[in-house]
Amino acid sequence: MHLNLGVIVSAVLATLVVAVPVEELEERAEPTAEFTTEVLRQHNRYRAQYGAEPLTWSDDLYPATLEWANMCKFRHSQAGGKYGENLYAGGGPSVTFAQGMKAWMDESVKYNYANPVFSGATGHFTQVVWKSTTQVACAMVDCGAGTIFSMPSKFVVCRYSPPGNYQGQFAENVGRRV
Repeated sequence: MHLNLGVIVSAVLATLVVAVPVEELEERAEPTAEFTTEVLRQHNRYRAQYGAEPLTWSDDLYPATLEWANMCKFRHSQAGGKYGENLYAGGGPSVTFAQGMKAWMDESVKYNYANPVFSGATGHFTQVVWKSTTQVACAMVDCGAGTIFSMPSKFVVCRYSPPGNYQGQFAENVGRRV
């Protein structure tokens, strides 16, 4: 009897793939407790500096946020006003979530309190500290070389509810640093 080892290995692998419980696959799509804690700690530390209440984690926003991040395309989704969205990408394996937050908050020096309107130069900052926003969900994923940068990178997507950056609402939602 002559056995084709390639066919046997393929059959075993096919069985293994099918045998992975669905619950286990779904669990992998959940953020770690450490990550959600870091996201909230970073956001709420900065929000407190601008007189905004703490955010809570949004389980509802997270799945689509992760899905968008996994596409590894540095562009905003078409939210249609359903949520706010901040993006950050950094090249190399040592990029952290805190670096993304710092980049967004570094925009604060460009915000003009005398003319409180939207600016592309400060939109990430104003979304982070937007007082009417109450929830956030973020995802941070590894992206291969040639997706966002020529080297492997990390990509952060954060979504906010209710969204910020509404014209006519900046004065009451973007506080001065306290």
